Amino acid sequence: MDSLHPGAKWIFRLRTYWLFFILALTVGWFITPLIGAFFSIIFGAGIISLLIAGFFVFIILAIIIGEIYASLAYKYFKYDFTKDFLKIERGIIWKRYSNIPYERVQNIDVRRGILARLIGFSEVHIQTAGYSAVGTYGNVSAEGYLPAVSIEDAEKIREFLMKKTGKKQGL
Repeated sequence: MDSLHPGAKWIFRLRTYWLFFILALTVGWFITPLIGAFFSIIFGAGIISLLIAGFFVFIILAIIIGEIYASLAYKYFKYDFTKDFLKIERGIIWKRYSNIPYERVQNIDVRRGILARLIGFSEVHIQTAGYSAVGTYGNVSAEGYLPAVSIEDAEKIREFLMKKTGKKQGL
């Protein structure tokens, strides 16, 4: 089975950091003042110094968890092109296995965002017949999604799938 481009770790890291940012806003807005007041009463420390210390502990924790998650998500995301279908395995705790028959493939999109162009990889979205799901920000997500493959591999995957599905490649 093939692995993703090493740049995929940045995608996984940024997802974790984004989650921690949302968590920090939520927790920080509601709970931190209560915890700060509690500790200032018990330990006699100033609320501001406790909040600053808590902030740095939170940042360090976010970086550590982000690195662990990025490494594990990268390690456990595999894909393979067999004779009849594309097989994708992903997940750290909850594993997800997908088999996409080539005859169901309708469209292959290769995307390169800013981060992807800087690091040198492409996203491959393989849309299939009979599958529709709403992904992030209301976008329709593809059943086959490879978040980071090298630019050359992305083009090879597109050509391979076009040949397998019998579709002609156009501009």
